[in-house]
This record gives sequence, C-alpha cells and structure tokens, in this order.
Amino acid sequence: MDAILLGFETLATPMVALMLLIGVFAGMIVGSIPGINDNIAFAVFIPFSFSMPPEQALALMVGVYCAAATGGAIPAIVIKVPGTASSLLTAEDGNAMARKGKAGQALSIAITSSVIGGILSSIVLLMFAPSLAKVALKFGYVENFALAVLGLSSVVGLLRGNVIKGAIAAVIGLLIANVGFSPVTGFPRYTFDNVNLIEGIPFVPLLVGLFGVAAMLDLMTDILRDRRARTPLTGLPEIGSLRLPQGMMRRLAPVWGTSAAIGNIIGMLPGAGMLMAIFLAYDQAARRFRRLFEGKPGEATWGDGAPEGIAAPEAANNAVTASSMVPLLSLGIPGNSTSALFIGALALHGMVPGPLLFTQHGNIAWMIIVAFLAANLIMWPVAFAVIRTVSKSIFAIPKEIMVGVIALLCLMGAYSDGANMFNMWVAIVAGLVAFAMRLTKIPLGPAILGLVLGPQLEASLNNSLTISRGNWLVFIDPVAHPISAAMILVSALLWIVPMLMNLRRTPAA
Repeated sequence: MDAILLGFETLATPMVALMLLIGVFAGMIVGSIPGINDNIAFAVFIPFSFSMPPEQALALMVGVYCAAATGGAIPAIVIKVPGTASSLLTAEDGNAMARKGKAGQALSIAITSSVIGGILSSIVLLMFAPSLAKVALKFGYVENFALAVLGLSSVVGLLRGNVIKGAIAAVIGLLIANVGFSPVTGFPRYTFDNVNLIEGIPFVPLLVGLFGVAAMLDLMTDILRDRRARTPLTGLPEIGSLRLPQGMMRRLAPVWGTSAAIGNIIGMLPGAGMLMAIFLAYDQAARRFRRLFEGKPGEATWGDGAPEGIAAPEAANNAVTASSMVPLLSLGIPGNSTSALFIGALALHGMVPGPLLFTQHGNIAWMIIVAFLAANLIMWPVAFAVIRTVSKSIFAIPKEIMVGVIALLCLMGAYSDGANMFNMWVAIVAGLVAFAMRLTKIPLGPAILGLVLGPQLEASLNNSLTISRGNWLVFIDPVAHPISAAMILVSALLWIVPMLMNLRRTPAA
C-alpha cells in the first residue's frame, strides 16, 4: 500500500499531472487521424520526452497510449474510417448508428466503453501485476498457436447466415498474410518480384484502404443515389444527443465486464495483440446480442447499429493498454508492439523494465501504474470535449466535400506509413476490393482476422513442430501443455456447437 501511495504522490506533482493531461489530449487528437496509429504516435512523442525528467516523460507516454485507441473511434463512427486499427470493428455498428441519426449515442457508448475497460484494466494492473505476470510466462509457441486458432474460431460468430462466404474471406486474409519472406525458408512468397512486397503488404495502408477508401466509395454511392432521386445534397446527419440512458448502461454492463476481462487476459500475453482481443470480445457480444435482442421490435440487426457492436471492441481495446504493461513492468517482456516502445522510453532515462525497476526506481514504476488509472479518468471529459468540437465540424461538411476530405485523409495516412507512394496504391486497391466485397455481401471481418492472425499462426506452428520434432499431438497434450489443449477444445466447440444447433433447428424431411 505504501508503494501505491508513493506512485500517487509522484503523479500528483503539478508538472507530472500536466504532462499526463497533455498526453491524453494529444493521444485523442492523434488517434482520430486515420492512418496515424498508436505506434506512430508513441514513436513521435519519445524524442520530445528525452529532455524531460523521467516521471514527466513517462506520464506523457501513458496519456498518449491510453487515449490513442479511444480517439480512433471518433472517425470510425462519424465517417466509417477507423482512426486506429483497434477501432476497425467499431466502424461497422458505430457508423450504422450514425447514419440513423444516433451518432451522439454511438460516440457516447464508445467513449464510456473505452473508459470503463481502461479503468477495470488499470485496477487489475494496480492490484495483481506481479502475480498475473507469472501466467504470461506459461505461454510458449504451442500456447500461442492454440491462442491463434481460438482467435480464428471466433470468426464463427461473424459468419451467421453467410458461412461459405465468411470462410472464403478468412482464407483470403490468411493468404494475404503469407505475402513476403517465409519465416521458415527465408524465400519471398507472392511478391511477383516487387521489392515493396518483400516484407509483406503494409498493414496500415491496407487497413486505411479496406475501411477509409471503401467508406469514400460508399459515400459516393449515396451521392449518386441522391442525385438520381433528385434529393437535395446536404451534410451528414446531425450528431444528436451525447446522453447515454441508464437503461442502455444497464444493458451494456455485462458486455463491458466480459470484454474488459478478455482484453485483460489477451493484453498480458506477449504477442497476442489488441486486434485479437477486440475480435474475441466482438464474437462474445454477438452471441449475447443474438440470444437476447435479435428480432425484437425496435432492435437493429448485428452489424447494422447494435450498441453491443460498439461497446465490446472499445472496452476490449482499452483494457489491453494497461494489461499489456503487466509482463513488461514485472518481467521486462512487452505485451504488444506499443508497450514494447515503453522499453525505449525507459531506456532513454536509464531504466530497465523488470523486477529491478520496482526496487531501484519504485516511485517511477508505481507512478506508471497509477497513471493508467488517472489517464482513463481524465480521458472521459477530454473525449467528450474533443467530440463536441471535432465531430460537429465534420457533420457540418457537405457530402460532396466530405468525399474529398476522406480521400485526402486516407492517402495521407497511407503515405505517412513509410513515406512510400506504393502504400497509396495499396490503399486504393484495398478500398476497391472491400467495396466489391460489400456489394457481393462477403463479410470483411473474417478477412481482417485472417490477415492479423496469419503471421502468428504460421510462426507458432513452425516453431512448435520444430521443438516437438514434428509431433502434431503436442497441441492437445493435456499433461505438457494443458492451456493449449483447453484452447483447442474450446475452438472445436465453437465450430461444433453451432452446427449441432442448426441441425436441431432443421425440420425433418
């Protein structure tokens, strides 16, 4: 308890608190710019922190890290262009609600979910960091492969009524993930002698195209439809009220709890990443929504404005931020790529993450932990202030001008990831492909999931089989790898149970 109070005392220093506030505000703004993800934002702010005292610099970094994921929800909901990759699922139901005149409620759900997920994750980090870090050590190549299989199995929740097309989309995502050097042989695959593809298709431009460029094409379609119907062209629908009814909060409370728990667990596992957490949370929310609300009067369909479709990914992505620091601060093992950048920030100030951090720099270590809790509390009013200024300005822009604005943001975001013209072509082609997928009703979510999990699946599989000398039973060995065996069993049930339920519903001939 004395150590926690020491952390609060360090954070309460005026300049440290000010740096945290600046970090939250800057992260919120940067996160709302499509293509500038949390990794880029974090890397940009590290040089600025070099001349600061360590407690001020790290408070700034915590603020940026927490707020960047939340800020990405703003353009995802308003114009269906995720500001960060962590908001890609938010764009589906969030923008659908915005088109129905409920943008304010969608934004309020996103911010509230992010804050609640972040607070719950911060409390877990504050109370259980050392003990939870031991769980992360039990995850090796075998467990990481099983985790990737479990993540892919969550795609079942996204395939309802469209199983074949969804499976095709997942396979396409896995194939795209294979572009570039093979981690086993070292030879390039599917590069077609293009040097820009040697390291694979760039991820940020790909996401910008799949969501941003595709959203621009959707908006152009709306404009053409309005012209054919001779409907006067106006701006986007009004933002509406930001008030979140108590009934909606009670309805979403179980989703927040479940999604935050998933984010906490995935966040502290090295290499699992934020995207896996939001897909697993999204899948669980989909199952709950279909069981309790689908088909009832006044309820939207899943993917077309369901509140749970916003709450689940937003609670999960912010839960990952604090929990990813559990293995880093306790063991020196980063939970994801952004938390890995914290190692660089600590190294700039002569500190090494791990057990010695708490003995040699206890005030800094505990300040970082309590700063995550404070950042999420600060983020609530800051987020609503940003929404009232940024979102209202965006909604006042006429649709024809908005097409150009989205195109500019997308191309700038794609180009900024490596300052390469090739990235802009990737975004354009990806946008055309995503638009064609929507026209043919092929779901995009499974393709994204295959794209994200493909590298982890392949690397973990090859390393596991190398260590086990080609023994495929290693993944279901309940003695040597009980965690892997349990996850493979759950993955199998995710596929088998829905098929059995469908057979039961099918009337006999």
